[in-house]
Amino acid sequence: MKGSRKTRTTESSEASKSEEEESVTVDPSQQLTDAENIQEQVEKQERTRKKLGTFTGVFVPTLLTILGVILFLREGWVVGNAGYWGAVLIIVLAFLITTCTAISMSSFVTNTRVGGGGAFAIVSQALGLEIGGSIGIPLLISQGLAVCMYIFGFRAGWLWIFPDHPAILVDLSTIVVIFILNLISTAFAFRTQYLILAIILASLASIVMAALSGSMEYPLYHWGEFLGEKETGFKGIGFWGVFAVFFPASTGIMAGANMSADLKTPKKSIPVGTLSAIAVSFIVYLGVAYWLARSATVEELLNDYTVLIDKAYYSPAVLAGLLAATFSSALSSFIGASRILEALGNHNIIPFGKWLATRTKRGEPLYATIVTLGFTICFIFLRNLNIVAPLITMVFLIAYNVINLVVLIEESLGLISFRPLFRVHKSIPLLGFIGSIFAMFIISPIFGLIAVSFISAIYIYLMKRKLKAPFSDVRSGLFEAIAEWSAKKVKLLHGHADRAWKPNFLLPLDNVEQLMGVYRLVHHLAFPVGSVKLLGIKKKEDLRSFEKELENSSANYLKHGVFSSFSVMEEEKFSQGVIRGIQALRGAFFRPNIVFLELPKDESLHQNLFEIVDTANYSKMGVSLIVYHPQTGLGKEEVINLWISKPQKWELEMKLGNIDLAILLSYRLKISWQGTLRIFMSVKNKKEKAKAMKYLERIINLARLPCDQMEVYVDQDFFDSVKKAPYSDLTVLTLESIRNMQFLWDAREAANATCLFCQDGGGENAFA
Repeated sequence: MKGSRKTRTTESSEASKSEEEESVTVDPSQQLTDAENIQEQVEKQERTRKKLGTFTGVFVPTLLTILGVILFLREGWVVGNAGYWGAVLIIVLAFLITTCTAISMSSFVTNTRVGGGGAFAIVSQALGLEIGGSIGIPLLISQGLAVCMYIFGFRAGWLWIFPDHPAILVDLSTIVVIFILNLISTAFAFRTQYLILAIILASLASIVMAALSGSMEYPLYHWGEFLGEKETGFKGIGFWGVFAVFFPASTGIMAGANMSADLKTPKKSIPVGTLSAIAVSFIVYLGVAYWLARSATVEELLNDYTVLIDKAYYSPAVLAGLLAATFSSALSSFIGASRILEALGNHNIIPFGKWLATRTKRGEPLYATIVTLGFTICFIFLRNLNIVAPLITMVFLIAYNVINLVVLIEESLGLISFRPLFRVHKSIPLLGFIGSIFAMFIISPIFGLIAVSFISAIYIYLMKRKLKAPFSDVRSGLFEAIAEWSAKKVKLLHGHADRAWKPNFLLPLDNVEQLMGVYRLVHHLAFPVGSVKLLGIKKKEDLRSFEKELENSSANYLKHGVFSSFSVMEEEKFSQGVIRGIQALRGAFFRPNIVFLELPKDESLHQNLFEIVDTANYSKMGVSLIVYHPQTGLGKEEVINLWISKPQKWELEMKLGNIDLAILLSYRLKISWQGTLRIFMSVKNKKEKAKAMKYLERIINLARLPCDQMEVYVDQDFFDSVKKAPYSDLTVLTLESIRNMQFLWDAREAANATCLFCQDGGGENAFA
């Protein structure tokens, strides 16, 4: 407990540090994990970086990414198809989805110190490195592909001015210029965007001047006919088809968040910068839509993708805006890709992680930037990204989807650790979550499924890697909340949970050697959906060492697919400790339902056994009592003989009395052993044999038992029947009366095998 308090205090103090704090010096002798060493190295570099502010680091790159190709080359087409009010509806719906995501992201970043990598950092710190990495790797690829698409858009504008320039040379020259700007310094690269912003503002001013000069001479085109595009001969297109074309315009909200590790105050800069950029760009899109609807005919809007340039007061200014917008989008995407790559390397999610995470003395991720240049050039040589372009939007949408889901989970769990400075109502992330899924499958269901499959494959791979993060996440809290919710719902249900029954064992021990004999058997009975709770009973002086031994034993069960937990009780007398444990667990929801006991050889301890079984019976817990055969043990673990007690009456009911547990455990063991199950009964006269055979047949049928052999023996003495039965590795019988100890020994000798005696707890039902 002391160690736990110390950990929480350390985490709390770290959470309260400001982003500008000095690096912490760690004693070199301290043994740290690889993840912690990387984290320490990153923190030592904090004071050497030139951090970015809200305007430079978030607002400008986000605004310039949103005001991109769609604004200059496709908004006129959107208005031509949908009309003004249709275009307004499309713009509002698209920005509603991204605004909800931006608000969710803002809420999250004001609750914690976000590391590098934008969406990757947000998802990782909430749901773990596996989910974060499964989003981060596709985001990295998408950012690289996006760089190429923006470069291709820039090239289209450039060749309009210089049609004789080789296209590949324009592309490569553009990426090299972007690389050099980034190599000089991130801050310098972002400051060049001031010039780009000025050019775009000039292009928008040219549109305003055109409006003031009388360009809006046509009546408002209210609602369109959705005729489609000239490339397909205007065969028609639906509302959602036009929405799919426009939606990428509203993405790009992660441009600033991707720079989280390079911002002076991410908690302030990301919310303020992102939401401000969205608001400004939303107004621009609405204003341009109105101007286009009043300044051009429907034919011009549908046929001329450069209508914005043609109708402007000064066309070169808008052309310059197109070049500036595509270049700035490529620059922001390139910088974002290098930061995501660095963050992935920081946590060893990709090969050569430590090398990629290394920063220069000026705080620049040099190697990550060089690698980003390499794979971006490879994408450029594809020359045609139309086939994979929808995947880019899909991956961004999935990232937005997960961000909304993260905040929705955090808000719903109500954990005290989630106390953001910018709190939002759960309806906002819920709306963003639903909207992102909707947009994915409206734009392209096929590419949506491909993207989900790709991300799922990465997640499965990373799960096998068993990554270790230097931070905690909310997954345990999420699963605990689900468990609590489920428990409450079960409590409110009427009737029994017979169909939900599974073997949950309570295994009392006073030394670990006891476990060695029953470990495999209990595992085979509990696997795969059951559980094992180890209850250690020890004197005070032996508690600590025994607790460590039980922890290792419990871990072995977990390692082999059976959920396990352990606890240790201080008690001088073993039986009293077991009774106290059963009584303490009685009120728990997730409690054991079978006490697994081994018959003690010392007859003086048998009275204690009676008390334990009586307590279990009163607490409605079943009992499995094993009596080992000293020579045969469990044999080859292949054959089970199940003896069904003769009933008081031959008519079957939904409850069999005291044989349900024996039947269920026999079935479970047959499946685990992949062995043979035989079912027997003993009667005292031949007249009862036919009834007994029919009785067993009905049990086998109703209980759906894979029985390999069924037999009824006629003997005055039950043990004579047991002796006649074929050899088994384990004989399962009902525990009729614990106080008839001689019956237990005699049954073992008659079977010449280890015997498992079962007493129902009341919750079992072999017919369920």
